[in-house]
Amino acid sequence: MLNNKVTKAVRLAIAFGAVSATAFAANAEQGEEKIEKIEVTGSAIKRTDLEGALPIDVIDASDIAKSGVTSVPDLIANLPAMQGFTAAGESVGGGGAGIQTASLRNLGAEYTLVLVNGRRMASSDSGSSIDINSIPLSAIKRVEILKDGASALYGSDAIAGVVNFILKDDVQSTTVSARYDKPSDTSSSNFSITTGFGDLDSDGFNVMVSYSRDEQDNLRSIDRDFAKTGFVEFEHAGQNLVAIAGSSNAIPGNAYVKYYQRDDAGEFVLDDNGNRKTSTYSLNPYKEVNGSCHTTSAPSGNACQFDYTSTLEIQPESTRDNLFLQATAAINDDMEAYVTASASKFEMITRIAPYPTGGFSLDENSQFVQDNVITHLPDAVKADMVEGGVSARWRVLPGGNRTDEWTATTSHIVAGLRGELNEWSYDFAITSSGAEREQVRLTGYPLEKEFMELVTSGQVNIFDAPENLSDEQNQMVANTMFNGLWDTTDTDLLAIEGKTSGAIAELDAGTVYLGVGFDYRQSSYSLTNGAGQNAEIVLFESAGTEFDLERDSYGAFAEVIVPVLENLEVTGSLRYDEIGEITDSKRTGNQTVNDSVDDTTYKISLSYRPTDELLLRASYGTGFKAATMRQIAAPRLEFGVTSSPYDCPAGLAPEKAQYCHQDKLQYDVFREGEKDLQPETSKQYTFGFVWAGDTGTSFGIDYWNIKMENEVRRLTQNQIFGDPVTYDDLFTTKVDRGTGDTVLAIIQPARNVGESRTSGIDWHVDFTTNFSFGELKSSLMGTYLIEDESLRVGTTDVWDTSLGKVGTDEEVAFRNIINFNNTFTHGDFTHSLNLKARSGYTDASADVSFYVAQADDWDSAVDGSVIQKHIPVYMTFDYRLAYAWGDNANFAFGIKNLFDKEPPFTLNAAAGHQVGYDPRYADPYGRTFYLQADYTF
Repeated sequence: MLNNKVTKAVRLAIAFGAVSATAFAANAEQGEEKIEKIEVTGSAIKRTDLEGALPIDVIDASDIAKSGVTSVPDLIANLPAMQGFTAAGESVGGGGAGIQTASLRNLGAEYTLVLVNGRRMASSDSGSSIDINSIPLSAIKRVEILKDGASALYGSDAIAGVVNFILKDDVQSTTVSARYDKPSDTSSSNFSITTGFGDLDSDGFNVMVSYSRDEQDNLRSIDRDFAKTGFVEFEHAGQNLVAIAGSSNAIPGNAYVKYYQRDDAGEFVLDDNGNRKTSTYSLNPYKEVNGSCHTTSAPSGNACQFDYTSTLEIQPESTRDNLFLQATAAINDDMEAYVTASASKFEMITRIAPYPTGGFSLDENSQFVQDNVITHLPDAVKADMVEGGVSARWRVLPGGNRTDEWTATTSHIVAGLRGELNEWSYDFAITSSGAEREQVRLTGYPLEKEFMELVTSGQVNIFDAPENLSDEQNQMVANTMFNGLWDTTDTDLLAIEGKTSGAIAELDAGTVYLGVGFDYRQSSYSLTNGAGQNAEIVLFESAGTEFDLERDSYGAFAEVIVPVLENLEVTGSLRYDEIGEITDSKRTGNQTVNDSVDDTTYKISLSYRPTDELLLRASYGTGFKAATMRQIAAPRLEFGVTSSPYDCPAGLAPEKAQYCHQDKLQYDVFREGEKDLQPETSKQYTFGFVWAGDTGTSFGIDYWNIKMENEVRRLTQNQIFGDPVTYDDLFTTKVDRGTGDTVLAIIQPARNVGESRTSGIDWHVDFTTNFSFGELKSSLMGTYLIEDESLRVGTTDVWDTSLGKVGTDEEVAFRNIINFNNTFTHGDFTHSLNLKARSGYTDASADVSFYVAQADDWDSAVDGSVIQKHIPVYMTFDYRLAYAWGDNANFAFGIKNLFDKEPPFTLNAAAGHQVGYDPRYADPYGRTFYLQADYTF
């Protein structure tokens, strides 16, 4: 009878998403079942009851294998509840910087707490977002995903939920695994070995070691038709059009000549100070000679735009090495010591378009300029040229792609004691975790002195076609490229935490449990420039400001579980946090940047079971989050240029508009912290139900709602240029080191948004069908977003949303994400067929990132502001066949993206340098075949 009850409890717990540890173990010596206490993600209390009120997804090692994924980032990207994370493709010209993250509810990585064995790791930046590249897939026992705010237990970084990676333990065998993936034009491979010795029950100890290595080759844009060019032809409203995403930093180069303006009477035009106004005449000398732009370029007035997309990699190459060790030893019958240690090294090499020089001055009296520029000028421009007013823009194609190596080296060690004392469970641990990330520039970045001497002398004709440059000239340019360390970021975490839980009372309805705990965390984040950056030797690049930020935080919490009725349970938790002030040891003067902040948060949840098969649950809680150290304390730093070219925004104050580019060009971008940022706060609630039958069938729905105030965000470039009146303070100027001119630039600071609202529904249906020849298990699950909007920074009544469309944040919040997983088992064979689908959405207006023209006449411009495509549903299928050979060997053959579905065409180009598709939302590899083998001995 007891065994039947235990079996049913386990089945219900899995359906309810509440299993987080092995709950039952047989006591052979006593000849009876022994029920052990367990701890559920989202609760600090160990107890014998399995069912809880928390919406938790549990993914075990067999589920991971059936999914066909090869890394933790791939696993996270497959989950319907995940939106807004950083993908690998964003490191190709975007802001990825070699990092991949997890993000629940489309809130962003900063609001999703990632744990390994229930412990924090050092973040990938100055906040709490974790680079999940450092977590070894081969060592994972299961993943628990708490899709509910848990700030009242874990602290301020769990507003969206918690992802807890539970790694393998008590391993006493050796497993070797190898896999090879082959899409067209690229490949990847994985190898891992996991071994362990010692039996906790008989020997009193266990040691487990796991090593894995993953290798991913690069994929070039020219290898995929949907990504090979930035000049994309498409059909709209019966017209054949072309969308052109090019750059005025072209090869052959463009020339620009300043001249004084005259009015209709031939008199010089004067400004308010009595100075003569100037204009700029642009031209492409190659076009002047040959009658059209080079085949790599498109017309842009008298100048030309280079097709930089054709030179890209759309997915970077990478290698990942992970080493994990876990040791547990019994000190006595009621206490054990444990150590968890891991080390990882992740290397990613990204190659983006060759270096854009920006404008640089040329001597108008040199024969080189006379022959290539002056001879093509209209007489009126020649007559009124400004002295020293000739400049050029060139794409340094002979120097190769800008190639960066991002290396992240992480270390993580946890040492602790856990056990029971007078029937109270306790766990005390110290964590030391660190991550060092280096950016090394391998090639493609010109040394200013050597490069400028070369191109201004005419030794290399920047106005000639690239194929006309000799091998010697190409090598001369290549010899001027910089190679070396560019910068290093270090993040470190020291944490001391402890908790205890136990029964405090017996009521008629059951046992009352109490859990209390504390944690102390010291976090640091520093940026150190390489010698080459500090020496400012790369073409027109200035050294960034170094910083070394640090802050402490303290927290204490209590949680109580009260059985009100036999089938009704209420859980309450309360937490106090103090987030200390930030100090910067490299800041002159007062090194304390801001004041400390504190808050108390709470959460109440309940679960009600009217029958053994049905669970009703609900929760309400508050959250609190301080802005990251970088959002608060980072100095003003250059952050490249805008992702798209912009016209001078209408309505910009005249004193700033005078520094606009006269052509549609990219503008320089700065980012900086804001010391007066207020803490973010949240109120959230969930309610839903789960029904689980006796035949492997279950069904569940949970509604969730999150309201945040003072949410910290950075304004997008489109928002700033689209409303120059509201954001006048975000326009600034800088001196162009190439020409000496003062030019317009923008600032993207972190700002508090007044309010944001997000809500949706998570649902799942699981069922099992038995046949005479096998068993089919199916799982249909999804997330439906109802609302996702936020107040625009600087306004009190303008709401922005990306729900079902590319919003002002240049991202998409998908209304529907659905997975349908099917596994059919017969004998030693297992077939898996998995479907993943994302709903369609309304694309960005074409004019945001493109110049649009008639396909047969690129000089015939079309109004791109009225062109908005609808992106269709994106659906892919994966198939896997596995064979178990005896008890020790397993083989698998799989096909990812079975029907070779291409990414849908999009006019949104905000995720990096890729054009024509969005690497954040679609698979660029296409159909991929793979083979995998595992052997255990």
